[in-house]
Amino acid sequence: MDARTATSNSLIGQPTTALDTPALIVDLDVMEANIMHIARTCREHHVGWRPHVKAHKTPEIARMQMAAGAIGITCAKVGEAEVMAAAGIRDILIANQIVGETKIRRLIGLVGPADPIVAVDSISNVNELARVAREHGRRLRVAIEVDVGMKRAGVAPGAAVVSLAREIARRQSLRFVGLIGWESHATRIADFAEKERTIVDAIAMLKASADACRQAGLPVDIVSCGGTGTFPYCVRQPGVTEVQVGGAIFSDMHYRTHYHVDFPFALSVLASVTSRPTPTRIVVDAGKKTMSGDAAMPEPIGLPAVEEIRLSAEHATLELERPSETPKIGDRVEFVVGYSDTTVHLHERLVGVRKGQVEVVWRVAARGRLQ
Repeated sequence: MDARTATSNSLIGQPTTALDTPALIVDLDVMEANIMHIARTCREHHVGWRPHVKAHKTPEIARMQMAAGAIGITCAKVGEAEVMAAAGIRDILIANQIVGETKIRRLIGLVGPADPIVAVDSISNVNELARVAREHGRRLRVAIEVDVGMKRAGVAPGAAVVSLAREIARRQSLRFVGLIGWESHATRIADFAEKERTIVDAIAMLKASADACRQAGLPVDIVSCGGTGTFPYCVRQPGVTEVQVGGAIFSDMHYRTHYHVDFPFALSVLASVTSRPTPTRIVVDAGKKTMSGDAAMPEPIGLPAVEEIRLSAEHATLELERPSETPKIGDRVEFVVGYSDTTVHLHERLVGVRKGQVEVVWRVAARGRLQ
């Protein structure tokens, strides 16, 4: 047992006040309730749940999601998929295009230990995947990414999807399994009726493309879409077989303020007050290297009204609206994270807390798996 493992084990059963700071904390009761809410909603609408793990990057949480009814997981990178496959999770969608000899060989190496699916949107990538899979005697599952309005990657809906699907089906080392899309252009719409209309229109393009493939004699098993910012509307759409809702298990300021979702917050950063230079200024030991402010600023819990928060490399500086003697140097300040995706990856471990007591310490095993 190394020193880090011993330290983590020694925290089990301790109150959160025993944690050194800064520390990344998940409220297990809240996270478990969020997991069950997503899983239950998917079951009610007869839609599979394939949660994206790019937020938590932690195999133990992925197993919790599978135990709650998830049919598999979604990853962003081959490196994440390798970590999850090593943890015994087989059904893995990599919802990105994987290109280049090095990455593709690693991807093909997952076929057997796991059963991955990879997204494609070009014939050149299809050819590259087919060649490497053939050389290794493997058959790789492939899904076409369809641009349903996000304007990032993806094939235009309709005829272009059918054409690429036919090309995939011709290659014996590949197996065409369906379509994926991401209606992210709807996430920031504040008016719920308009948001729903935008989601309906986007997913209708995905469904129409799936129907066109079927009419061309190409079986479509998977129609995958959806994320936290379009939940629960995405699960209600006809033709959808699964959704990739991921970050909702934690929730954060970005999802709440920009995506207008109402999941309770489960993830926070615990920091210590290291300086009180003025009656309105609080300095804590958690900055940009601990919690991100790119998508949304972290939100302190339980402080008097805060006028401004500034993040530097190692510190957060808070300016109060009015003078206050508290918190004092050495006191703790807890922050709801700004954006879980760009906060979790900064940490080596995630501390699971229940009712103020440390229950588990997880290694963020897919941290740094950017390739």
